[in-house]
Amino acid sequence: MMRADTRLDYHSRILRVLRHVHAHLDHALSLSDLARIAHFSPYHFHRVFQGMVGESVTELARRLRLERAAHLLRSGDEPVTRIAFGAGYEAHESFTRAFRTLFGISPSAFRKVGGAVMFKRVPSNIHYQVGGCIEDFTPRTKGVTAMEVEIKRIAPFRVAYIRHTGPYEKCGPVWERLMAWAGPRNLCGPATRCLGICYDDPACTPPEKIRYDACISIDSKVQPEGEVRVQEIPGGDYAVGLHCGSYDKLKITWKEMYGEWIPASGREPQDTPTFEVYLNCPDDTPADDLRVEIWVPLAPVE
Repeated sequence: MMRADTRLDYHSRILRVLRHVHAHLDHALSLSDLARIAHFSPYHFHRVFQGMVGESVTELARRLRLERAAHLLRSGDEPVTRIAFGAGYEAHESFTRAFRTLFGISPSAFRKVGGAVMFKRVPSNIHYQVGGCIEDFTPRTKGVTAMEVEIKRIAPFRVAYIRHTGPYEKCGPVWERLMAWAGPRNLCGPATRCLGICYDDPACTPPEKIRYDACISIDSKVQPEGEVRVQEIPGGDYAVGLHCGSYDKLKITWKEMYGEWIPASGREPQDTPTFEVYLNCPDDTPADDLRVEIWVPLAPVE
């Protein structure tokens, strides 16, 4: 498949999801169902969606409900509390906060000014037909990614790891325990790779449920011990991009990989986890000099 055709294919798949979300704002949105509509694996769907649309499915649905509420405020006299409930808010106060955050004005004040601030406050890359249906969207892509990505083929390899559950930025203690275990066993050498397996996207997973494995590469002799487990990283083709700078900006690099490079690559993500390879240590490296490779598994070419 040609790269231009792949980009158009990704566009049409995400557009199907946008239309489904818009038509089912009052229903529970299942990640697996949306991934199936887009013909992506659930693992990679939300990353591609956010990379191309610019917001997660959850963020999009919340915004669309608030925009619908704004239209109701502008065009009718339905009580604000009833509109708030229809937008998914059980408390008037929480609806007011969310509405003010999006539009810069309270619902009551918005109704008084006739909604004049609405479209000034909410720039959108989603285009609507007359009647309100989604017609198309403009991907948050530049067409040609500035990221330099290399496709690497690797053999499977083993890692020792400790699972962290919680926000990614709080995984430091897990790394400390892993290194305290590995050091006395002489498992940290020049050839050892330190990597993190990222299972969840903070944009759609509650912080307390995010899963992350702090890993070091090991040989076949090392066995699980205590909280330290062992797993195998699958072999195959991977798209590998380099992130330079603070870990706080890693999410920007991930968005560029999934929102720009993957749709233009002619390849499909494989249904296995992504991971990060840390090329230097944050303990003794200035934030601007940190280097991280991000690895995305690719499905075999048919």
